[in-house]
Amino acid sequence: MKQTSSSNNLKFLVPMVKVKVFDSTEARNSKRKPLEAPTTDAKAFYEVVESRRSVRIYTDEPVPEEMMRRAMDAALLAPSSSNLQVWEIHWVRAEDKKAKLAEYCLGQPAAVTAQEIVVFVARPDRWKANNAHMLSILKANPEAPAKALQYFGTITKLVYNQGPFGLFRPFKYLWLTIRGLNKPTPREPIHLGQMATWAHKTTALAAENFMLAVRAEGFDSCPMEGLDSKRVKQLLGLPRRAGITMAVSVGKRAEGGIYGPRFRFDSARAIHEH
Repeated sequence: MKQTSSSNNLKFLVPMVKVKVFDSTEARNSKRKPLEAPTTDAKAFYEVVESRRSVRIYTDEPVPEEMMRRAMDAALLAPSSSNLQVWEIHWVRAEDKKAKLAEYCLGQPAAVTAQEIVVFVARPDRWKANNAHMLSILKANPEAPAKALQYFGTITKLVYNQGPFGLFRPFKYLWLTIRGLNKPTPREPIHLGQMATWAHKTTALAAENFMLAVRAEGFDSCPMEGLDSKRVKQLLGLPRRAGITMAVSVGKRAEGGIYGPRFRFDSARAIHEH
């Protein structure tokens, strides 16, 4: 009897049972020696974090191009789920496009007075291409770990693949549910909505790196989620499955640009110890 695509999908799930990259036997059974880490300046870091504010009005002082490029490079050093880096940074530099982008950001002062605006875009639709690129890099390296080759050659294709027209999803859901009865099991992403969430989480990490880098350079920023995502996507020429995580304006804070003292809820509302 000819095998159906459904049975092929079910067979494809089997390799997840033993994943070399998650095998901690060696780590548990060996004496772990300390590894010297680069020296850091904790005080300077906390000063950057504490001085970062969402600035709504900027001065006319231009932002150096070199600073913007350093900050964007810092964004790309953010952690990335499975290191698939499903993010894009769109630096809108043309004055006509920048004016349109400010309009699509609902005309808020943080956009209208910005010297620069970048848009952080989540690209869950790029996972296959990025995975293939990662594999090509690994295969070109004779010293690439077998664990990494297994991960990008098999595991990522299982975790993120939804199948043509989503046909793989019900089989994956059923298999993960059954497997999860007896052992810890990753439950998502199993549909396109969860894939979008997965990509936005990674992209938001890059945006935070960018904003902290901007502050470290002596400039300021404002993350903006209040925008017309459809019009922004059209302006940037993005495909349907691309998602706008946020736009971030950049400039030098002006008088009145911070709308009041920082206010955060008591830490007990958010921090829970178990």
